[in-house]
Amino acid sequence: MPYLPPFIAPSRYQDPALALAQVQKIYNQQISHLRDAMQRFVAGETLPGHVRACYPFVRIQTDTVSRATLDAVDVSPLSYGFVAGAGRFETTLTRPDLYGNYYLEQFRLLLENHGVELEIGTSTQPIPVHFSFAEHDHIEGNMTAARRNLMRDVFDLPDLAAMDDGIANGTYEARPGEPQPLSLFTAARVDYSLQRLRHYTGTSPHFFQNFVLFTNYQFYIDEFVRLGHEAMADADSEYICFVEPGNMITRRTGLAAEPADALGLPPPRLPQMPAYHLMRSDRSGITMVNIGVGPANAKNITDHIAVLRPYAWIMLGHCAGLRNSQQLGDYVLAHGYVREDHVLDEELPLWVPIPALAEIQKALERAVQDVTGLQGPALKSIMRTGTVASTDNRNWELLPGNQPQRRFSQSRAVALDMESATIAANGFRFRVPYGTLLCVSDKPLHGEIKLPGMANHFYRERVDQHLRIGMRTIELLRAEGTEQLHSRKLRSFAEVAFQ
Repeated sequence: MPYLPPFIAPSRYQDPALALAQVQKIYNQQISHLRDAMQRFVAGETLPGHVRACYPFVRIQTDTVSRATLDAVDVSPLSYGFVAGAGRFETTLTRPDLYGNYYLEQFRLLLENHGVELEIGTSTQPIPVHFSFAEHDHIEGNMTAARRNLMRDVFDLPDLAAMDDGIANGTYEARPGEPQPLSLFTAARVDYSLQRLRHYTGTSPHFFQNFVLFTNYQFYIDEFVRLGHEAMADADSEYICFVEPGNMITRRTGLAAEPADALGLPPPRLPQMPAYHLMRSDRSGITMVNIGVGPANAKNITDHIAVLRPYAWIMLGHCAGLRNSQQLGDYVLAHGYVREDHVLDEELPLWVPIPALAEIQKALERAVQDVTGLQGPALKSIMRTGTVASTDNRNWELLPGNQPQRRFSQSRAVALDMESATIAANGFRFRVPYGTLLCVSDKPLHGEIKLPGMANHFYRERVDQHLRIGMRTIELLRAEGTEQLHSRKLRSFAEVAFQ
């Protein structure tokens, strides 16, 4: 027989703050029930039944395809915040401590656009016990192997069937009588990715900012760390703290330490894809992740960061220049992608085009101008806009018969790397605005390959400038207003309401 917390009946709200408060009440009750049961289980106690706690849900019912804001004088420019038509729409929710402001905004938009009540209640979707542990809880490590095996009988474990990406991929179809989804991700899918982010990046999801830079070289991270500590030494900096793997927090000069700062510890070794966070109080700072080399890493990390619903992510990395007119150190602004990385072939067919997003493109070009001081023909002499090809074969130039070269020429590609198309395609897939600015580090088709001495000189010359361009891009996007970023190019026919 299930061992459940006291039932909280569904209730309806027209105030987004009250709706969020009810989500918090339900979630905290359910998580407390799981944590208490787990502590008793670890202590050796026999529990009164199969322990179950469930996620809160939000649901709306609308009987019309029209929206209240369509009749307003100032029509909202947002491409989200409304359902696709009449019907019942629902999603499960998690971690209101982390997503509180996000949920509040989604609730506000639903009420504003549809004028209906929000129904908040307890779903039937179990919370896996692994997702109930607090940030620094490791109590399961104290159990014997036999006791850990018994967990399967006592608690709900992660169910992959409840956390696939069918909604995001456009393949999900509700069964008769089921509600349509409100969000790209179920609560269990979100919790799964939050756990993975801790593992892969070595930092808590709490620290991730809404603008993300990806790179494939540690040199960029070294420079970002230097600039991060430089910002912390400036009492007038717009950033409030800098976070490194192990949740090591450096506060800006003049700001007092907080209790959580003492919990950070240097990791014994760097995680697979270390993340660094230059934080602002409104979460619109900059997160930078070294994804390493290869499309598998690029897909992996963007699969998980996507649940945080960032405003934009941008790839800054090195590439092979494919044109003889390019010089080492030139920039490539991607406006199209040849996807030979293969890691997204099942989720996003190759016939799906990955469009350039004007807002990101303009900000990147403007940032190159601002940082280099070049304009017009002088700017074009160091930056080329064109197609970037991404491959899963690091030694593509060694393949016989010049087959890759022929395809890249036919596609009019100007540069090649292993990650950019994956990051852009996953941005398209998960409705996260994306962009790519690469720097030419070698030209293998023209006999200019990377040698140690030449590479070191190149890195010293270009990494600082390239990184500053990426950071300047984020400043420009932030100043323009994040509501401009969420392009309708990223929306499908029947899109979910949540951003």
